[in-house]
Order: sequence, then C-alpha cells, then structure tokens
Amino acid sequence: MKKKKKRKNSIQYSRVFIFVALLLFCVMIWRVIQLGTSSEIDGVNLKDLASKRTTRTDTISAQRGTIYSADGDALAQNVASYKLIAYLDPKRTTNPKRPQHVIDKEATADALAPILGMERDEILKFLNKENVYQTEFGTKGKGLNEITKNQIEDLELPGIDFIESFKRYYPKGKFASYVIGYAKESEDTGTIKGEMGIEKQYDKVLKGQDGSRTYQKDLKGYRIPDTPVYTEDAVQGKDIYLTINSSIQFFVEQAISNSDKTYDWEWYTVTILDAKTGAVLATASDPGFNPNYRDITNYMDIFCQTPYEPGSTMKTFTYMAAMENGVYNGSETYRSGTYETSDGTVIGDWNRNGWGTITFDKGYAYSSNVGVINIINRHMNSTMLRQYFRRLGFGKKTGIELPNENKGKLDFKYETEIYNAGFGQGILTTPIQNAKAMTVLTNDGILLEPYLVEKIVDSDTGEVTLENKRTEIERVASTGTVQKMISLMDDTVNGYGNTGSGFRIDGGELIGKTGTAQIASENGRGYLQGQEDIISSFSGIYPKSNPQIIIYASVKRPSGGSQKALSNAIKEIVKNVSKYYGNSDTQTASIAIADYKVPSLVNKKLDTAKTMLDANGIKYVVLGNGVKVMKQTPSKDDVITTNDTIFLITNDSNIKVPNVVGYSSKVAKDLLTKLGISVTLDGVGYVTSQSVAPDTDITDGLAITLTLSPKYVVE
Repeated sequence: MKKKKKRKNSIQYSRVFIFVALLLFCVMIWRVIQLGTSSEIDGVNLKDLASKRTTRTDTISAQRGTIYSADGDALAQNVASYKLIAYLDPKRTTNPKRPQHVIDKEATADALAPILGMERDEILKFLNKENVYQTEFGTKGKGLNEITKNQIEDLELPGIDFIESFKRYYPKGKFASYVIGYAKESEDTGTIKGEMGIEKQYDKVLKGQDGSRTYQKDLKGYRIPDTPVYTEDAVQGKDIYLTINSSIQFFVEQAISNSDKTYDWEWYTVTILDAKTGAVLATASDPGFNPNYRDITNYMDIFCQTPYEPGSTMKTFTYMAAMENGVYNGSETYRSGTYETSDGTVIGDWNRNGWGTITFDKGYAYSSNVGVINIINRHMNSTMLRQYFRRLGFGKKTGIELPNENKGKLDFKYETEIYNAGFGQGILTTPIQNAKAMTVLTNDGILLEPYLVEKIVDSDTGEVTLENKRTEIERVASTGTVQKMISLMDDTVNGYGNTGSGFRIDGGELIGKTGTAQIASENGRGYLQGQEDIISSFSGIYPKSNPQIIIYASVKRPSGGSQKALSNAIKEIVKNVSKYYGNSDTQTASIAIADYKVPSLVNKKLDTAKTMLDANGIKYVVLGNGVKVMKQTPSKDDVITTNDTIFLITNDSNIKVPNVVGYSSKVAKDLLTKLGISVTLDGVGYVTSQSVAPDTDITDGLAITLTLSPKYVVE
C-alpha cells in the first residue's frame, strides 16, 4: 500500500501568509491612528485637503467702471452678454411634464433659426451631437443682447438656456476712439482687460476687484444646508470722466469727415485744448476705428504716440526764444529767398525767389525759412534754441494720461541741423506737445499742464477720488513776448496775402501759424520732393480777444498738396465752436461771456437765491412753489458762463417733470436725477425731445429717455 505524503510545506506557506496578513493589518491600524492624530502626512495638510474636497469658492465679478465725456455721455460701458446653450442629456429630466433637455430637435431648430440668423440644418448639427451633456451654437450663439435673449425665452423651448457674462460696449462707435481705446474679454478667464487708450492706461482703476463666496458643498457640488457662507464683496470699478466735450468732439470729427469728401490724405489729426485750463476738449484722427469691432489699421495714436516733423508752426517758438533772450528786433531786415550755409548747403524759402529785403516781422507772416536762419545766425546758437524748446515741453513727455506717449526728438548739433530745427525740420514733435506749448500764449506766458481725465468717481459712493484742474508749470514768456506773438499770428491769418490768409474767418478772431513740412525719404537721404509729400499743419487760437480754445491740426499727404484740406475744416470747427460758446463771429473782449463760479444756494430762501443770481446776471429756472431751495443744478463750485441757466428745486412736494428740451445732456441728466428720475441718453449733444411729457407727476421708479443731437447743424 502506497504511503501518504506529509503536507509540511503547505503548513509553512500558511504560516507565512498569516504573518504577512497580520503585518499588513497592523500597518493599516497604525496608518489609521496616524491619520487620526496627525495634521500633516507626507507634507500634505489633511485639513486643507479635506477642505478643498468639501469647500467651494465662487467668484463675484466686479463690474468695470464706465468712461464718460465731460458732459456725462457714456463712452464705454459694460453690457450684459449671453451665450445660448442647449441641454441634450435626457438624464436632466426627472419630471416628464417639465422636461429639462431638448425634446423635439426639429421644432427647436425651426424656432431658433430666424432669431439667430442661422440655417435650420446648421442648428441641427449642434443639436444632433451624440454623447454630450450640452452644446453651444457657434459664433452666432454668442454675444446675444437682452432683446434677443427675451425673444428666445418667449418661445419656452425645453432644454434651452443661457450663460450670462459681460462685454465692453462703446455706444458712440468711432467717437473719440483713440482716446477711449478698447477693452476685450479674455477667452481663458472671461475677465475684461484694457488693451488701448484710457481703457489700458486706467485698467486697474476701471476693473475694480473681484469678490468671492465660499461655502461647504456636497458630492454634487451644491451648498450643504445650514452651513455658513463667507462672502467677500466685489469692489466695483471706478468711473472716469474725461475732459472731452461731446459737442466739440462731434464738431471736430464731422469737419474731418466733410473734408474727406473733397480731399484724400494718409492721415489727419485735430486737437483742441481749453485755452485757460489745458483740458483736452477734443482730439480725433482719421483713419479711426470702431472699438466694438476693432477695425484698426493703425494702433499708434498720432495725438501722442507718433511724432513727426512739425514744419513752420515751430517758427512761433523760435521767434519767442529770440524775444526771451532779448535779441529780437522785428524791424531788422534781411534778404529773403535762399541762404547758403558754410558747408555749401542751400536752404530756401517756399518762395525761392523771395520777397526782396524784408523785416523779421514780415518774415513770420510770409513763413520765411531764411528769416529764421538769419535770426539764429546773427543772434542765437543751438543751446539757446534747444533750452527754450525744452522749457516749452518739446523733447520730453507731457504726461498726458494715455499709454506709450512718445517724447519726440530734439537732436540738432551742426549748422544746417540748427537752422532746420528753427523752422521745424529734422526734429520730431507730437500734437499734444504743440498744443501744450501754445498755452503760453493764452495764459500771459504761463505754461500749463494738459490733461485728459477730469475726475475719477467711486461708482458705489459717488466720492470723487481724483480731480484734475488747471496746473501751472512755470512762466516761460513775458507779457511783452506774448503780446508781440499774438500780433504776429494775427497778421499771419488776417493780414493781406500772408500764408495763413486761407484760415481767416469773419471778424478776424482766429489767429495762428501755418506749417508745411517735407517728408523725409525712407532711405534717410534728404526729403521727398513730390507735391503731396508734405505734412501740412496749423496752430491757432480762438478768439484772439479772449482766448477760449487752442487748435492744432495736421494732415499728411493731402491731395494736390492743398492747404484747404486743413483750412476748410478748421474754419468749420471754429464756426460751430463759436456758436456753441454763444459767441458771434465778431465778438470782442468787451462783450465776451464771463465765467461764473456757482455758489451754494441750498437751504437759502428762494428770494435770497434769486437776488444773488440777478446781481450777477445769471439766468435761473425755479421748480416748484416752495419758498426754500432744497437742491440746485449746477452744483456748488461748478464753473458756468453768464450765458448758462441754474435750476433751483424748492421745498414743494408736488414738483412736476420739467421741460429739458434745449439743454445740454449733462444739465438735463443732473437735474432729472436730482428729482429722482432715471435717465437714459440717446445720442450726443443737446436734448431735442423727452419721452415723458413736461408737467407729468413724478412717481417712484419713473424713467425718461432723452433724445440728443448737436445744438448746431454743422455747415
């Protein structure tokens, strides 16, 4: 009989298995104890890990601030934008009577097609996607406005929903586009970021600071009931009010547009400053662009980023340099026509034959290059010229509130370079530098700091966090120099047969200096000689008897080399600005409209307020039958003119809707807002109609739309 084998090896294996199992169990127990008693394992904070798995933080987006014109027109603002989505997963529907996914794809496509402007089959391609939870509808399903959203919601289509976001909208399109710039939404983060102009320069101020909402969530991501919610409120972006005057900006842009109907050019730019404060009232360049579409052909703003040779407008500052150095004698004579330098270079007047022997005064009116050369050669040197140009702000940044400002160039050393610089060739300047330098002539020799931002306002509290006003830099010219230059500029435009006579207007109140700069050859050797290879410029003041505005304009390669491409536009602008300010074409200082600083009339008896205003010749309108002033528009310390109107709101509980037709958008909006009425502006300029009739009772939630248009028809 065969003997049975012993299972010794099997027993040994069993013992090993049991030992290993016990060891693993002990390790597990030790690990559990370690996890339960330790706050950190292998460098991982267990509390933070658990918190991340059960805690959710949602971002509360800050609203980007609005950019306004000086008169309260919204130039850049946030508007709600919607993306259309469709839920395709049947698992979303738990109650068949209330479906939460798309049931009838054919009917859904038929209903959406006309609203989205898409073909039915194109929509079905999105709806027929397989194994997806939801779908979008391409570019035509994005960026939908409130009206389109409401149209789709009214269809009550199952499974159709929207994702809300915000986009930057520019209500006036191309209006002041280079100043405003643009901001766009990031595809990665969804945040809106400034990319150009004020939008870029003040991006941090405009965007505010996002907040957050933190809470405990369940496995599906929903908040666990009765658990705390920690909220950090968003800090809304601040609003920026520019110095841009909507009406004057419109006059400028319309004049450029009208000139474009007759003349061609490579580019055209016009800048207008307030003569007494340095505030930029308008600046426009053509070609422009629409920030809503960003159809940009040139990302460089000529106003402050693209310096060019200014030409003979610089003669004004060369003459001033001679006067301030005590070496100018306007009666001194020279031989006009051409001048040969020591190295044999021949420099000529635009009229190479000259005008014979003439005075330096007449040389300015004729825009004689040879006259400038003789002043420098006889009485000055490069240091005197360069130092004075720099005192006026050339060769350095003005500090205007826009990104990437260019400081220009004042490099001249050798004889020919010095002479060329004296009449604006071989140096580079920007329009804002030229306009800034002109403030000396409208402020009795004081150079002003130009500025583009009037104030920054906290949109939540209304607190003004920054306010810019007239800023004096230094005195750079005597009263005698200013008066002499005003006389020379007057003769240039209003004298018979002088170079600026094409800019003369009735009454002779526009004065200035013309300039024609040759365009440098791209190969760096000399200048182009074509008739149209020029930059034509004008630097002027209006009105001469009581300056209100400074004008600086340039056009590159005007068709036919015609100065009329500038003169027609400038005269049109001045004519409309004259009407806007209430001037006549022949207005003199004796009948000039004066400024008036508005006093505080709030809490004063109505009769007292009337007496104060009557004594200063200020017009006013009383709202209500009360005996005490409770509110006023304009507010205390606002500066108006003696041609404006002050509104006095009395302590009458039954005030009706006023008639604001004919008033500026700023005055009308301010008045109605103080009466508790919500205001929407449609257009630019002055009120031509209002959606709620005058004398209507003012009720809670009353809203009114004001239709606006420029006060004067541009001729």
